[in-house]
Amino acid sequence: MRPAVRLLSTHVTQPTILAKNALALLPPIPLYRRILRAHRRHLPPEARALGDHYVRDEWRRHKDVENPLHIIAFLTEWQLYAQHLEGDTWRDAKLDKAKLEKMSDDQIGQLYELMRKAKDTGEGDGES
Repeated sequence: MRPAVRLLSTHVTQPTILAKNALALLPPIPLYRRILRAHRRHLPPEARALGDHYVRDEWRRHKDVENPLHIIAFLTEWQLYAQHLEGDTWRDAKLDKAKLEKMSDDQIGQLYELMRKAKDTGEGDGES
């Protein structure tokens, strides 16, 4: 994900939706830190452990991505996630149907695994 810093620092002459989002994005390292800090401040310990593990795994998977569109989409979604956490709007949030339709089969499988782990963590809370 190293090209993101260079990409975000370039001057865009023609305003587009993509360009407007790119100019507002945080660089990768500060955004990563912001997400982990938001987990520490806004999530219960069990959810924080699951969230921290998921964030670290996703960022490792995407560190060598060189496609600028993928980088911008990745950073945009994580920045929105951080804003939801900090604003406490994440508790009632639902996955947008349009985003779900754009996901690949691998992404849907990964989302299902995350949901299953989250439910297992939630069920464990009631028993202890």
